[in-house]
Amino acid sequence: MTLEQAQALDAADPLGGYRAQFMCPDGVIYLDGNSLGQLPLSTVTAGTELLNHAWGQRLIRSWNEGWIDAPQRVGAMIAPLIGADADEVISADSTSVNLYKLIVAALRLNPSRNVVVSEAGNFPTDLHIAEGAVAAVAGAELRVVERGALADALGDDTALLLLTHVHYKTAERFDMAGWTKAAHDAGALICWDLSHSAGAVAVELNAAGADMAVGCGYKYLNGGPGAPAFLYVARRWQEQMHNPLSGWMGHAAPFEFADGYEAAAGMTRWLTGTPSVLGLNALENGLKLWADIDIRQVEAKSAALWDIFHAAGTAAGLECVTPSTPSQRGSHIAFRHSHAYEIVQALIAQGVIGDFRDPDILRFGLTPLTLSHADIWRAGENLRAIVESGAYRQPEFAIRNAVT
Repeated sequence: MTLEQAQALDAADPLGGYRAQFMCPDGVIYLDGNSLGQLPLSTVTAGTELLNHAWGQRLIRSWNEGWIDAPQRVGAMIAPLIGADADEVISADSTSVNLYKLIVAALRLNPSRNVVVSEAGNFPTDLHIAEGAVAAVAGAELRVVERGALADALGDDTALLLLTHVHYKTAERFDMAGWTKAAHDAGALICWDLSHSAGAVAVELNAAGADMAVGCGYKYLNGGPGAPAFLYVARRWQEQMHNPLSGWMGHAAPFEFADGYEAAAGMTRWLTGTPSVLGLNALENGLKLWADIDIRQVEAKSAALWDIFHAAGTAAGLECVTPSTPSQRGSHIAFRHSHAYEIVQALIAQGVIGDFRDPDILRFGLTPLTLSHADIWRAGENLRAIVESGAYRQPEFAIRNAVT
């Protein structure tokens, strides 16, 4: 593709107008929105209003003027993006904390089923949290197997199949309906991690019959660094499952200050401590951008951006490890190279920001709301020039940062 052809695609892009609603630094092509989304301009305005008025002037009165209901309100905004109903999603805590809650709750449902099955190479925190969760339930076990062995690992002892819908490295996407059915056929529940799915690809939790899900708010949902996460529990399970982190905000009547714990109805029981109002405010404003967006248009543009960057990467001799079929991947692209870290650093020095995943993966987020086709064309040209020239071999590009 030529630059002119990329610009022609931009001229016809139905999502092109959203770019102006984000802070886009001059001289930067940002290909890391799959790790930290860009800042919506409206979030700056809303944050200033919260600080100056809601906190600065209204003070504690603001809890009764919108703060206390923020977890439910934000959860309801996320629900359409993941194919759920408004009363099946709540925003709270981090993805890791929410995952712990759901794993323990699933293990406590049926004592005869005590195994959590997950994929080797899953995002590390999912496996780390699962280790801690099974340790909290007597007799529970974590069974981690390669992707090709997952079906055989499901059995009469399986309580939960824990899968990440879109793989954090390769972007490979699981068939949600198919794997949900496989779990149910084995008598198990399924929990999906949607951290690389929500806001990137179409997700249909209820249509697939999913039981539970978690996800973060700081990637494609543009909620800011460390934004509150979310969790989903299908309505059929809400009164049977219980939050093991039984904090006061999950209580049926928190301001009666009873010593004993009584779980709230519905999704409110999945709250634990005091909500992060500043974080919820930023996430809520990021989500407002999605009100009129068709996720199918997002997927279509993602596929077009992928094609442009894939052509540049393969022309440079990089091995692409992301599936070529759009329905089998998320909205990032990954290449393998023995000097992946150095190439990423050389790109960042030129204003093209991607990231590195150990040991040899260059990863680039293709976020359709903030990127143009011309951006991707230019980034691809930079990538090809750096690889072909060997410019990444400069010693400074080999110095490892704490965050890669």
